[in-house]
Amino acid sequence: MLTPHVLDVTDATFRAEVLEASAAVPVIVDIWAPWCAPCRALAPVLEKLAAEYAGRFRLARVNSDENPGIARGLNVRSIPDVRAFHGGEQVDQFLGALPESEVRAFIDGVAPSPAELLRLEAAGKRAAGDASGAAATLAEALALDAAHDPARIDLAEVLIETGRHDDAARELDSVGDDPDWSARVTALRQAIAFARVGGAESELAARVAAAPGDHEARLARAGALAARKAWREAMDELLEILARDKGWRDGEARKQMVAIFSLATDRPDLVSEYRRKLGSVLY
Repeated sequence: MLTPHVLDVTDATFRAEVLEASAAVPVIVDIWAPWCAPCRALAPVLEKLAAEYAGRFRLARVNSDENPGIARGLNVRSIPDVRAFHGGEQVDQFLGALPESEVRAFIDGVAPSPAELLRLEAAGKRAAGDASGAAATLAEALALDAAHDPARIDLAEVLIETGRHDDAARELDSVGDDPDWSARVTALRQAIAFARVGGAESELAARVAAAPGDHEARLARAGALAARKAWREAMDELLEILARDKGWRDGEARKQMVAIFSLATDRPDLVSEYRRKLGSVLY
C-alpha cells in the first residue's frame, strides 16, 4: 500500500525519485517482483517502518520485471535486493527478507534521527537569515539528544555569529573529542578568540604603521579583521608577519591562517589563493 513516504519507481523516474531526491532525505530502494515470496514477506516490514519513521527516509519500490533498466544498471543478481541511497550515491545494501529488527537497524544506519532532522531544519533557517530561529531549533535538537555533537557545534557557530561568545564557548566545552569535527571545533574556538579582540582596529592599524615590526600589534589587528570576517585583510597581516619572521611565537601567524582557512568556508577561492601564498612564504 502506498503512503506519502512510499512510492513506485520506474526506469524513467529512478534518477529524479531516487538519486536526486536522496540529496534531501535518504531513499531506501526495494527491488522486488510479484512472483518472489521473500519479496512479499519483506514489503510489509519496509512499508510499516516507512510509516513509523514518518519522513526520515523514503521507500522507493522497483518492480524488476517491469523495470529491467534499473535492475541492469544496479547489477541486481537476486531479490529482494534493498539499497540505501544518500546524496545521490549508494551507501548500504542488504539481500533477502531480514527480520524486522535487522531491517530497522539497517534503516537506523542511514536515516537521520529526529535530532538530526532538527539540525537540518536549523541549517535551512540559517541559510534564510533566521539565526534566532536556527538557535531555537538546535536547542530543541539537543533537548532530544544531548549527545548530538554536530548540533551542538552548529549552535556554537550560530551563537558566535550573534555575538554570544561566552555561550558559544560553553557549548564547545561540552563537545566530545572526535576527529570528524575536531578541526571545526578548533576553528570555532579561534573565531571566539578573534571576536574577543575586537574594538581596537584603528588603534592597532596606527601601531602597525608606526612600527611595522610590531608583530604583536599586527597579530592583534589580524584578529580584529578576522572577527568581522575581513579574511583577505587578516591573512595579509599574518603573511606579513611570516615574511618577516617565520618562527615568531612558534609559528603563531601560520596557525591563525590555518584557522581562517577552516572558518572561511564560504570563500573556497580565497582559501585556495592564500594556501598558495602561505606555501610560497614558508617554502
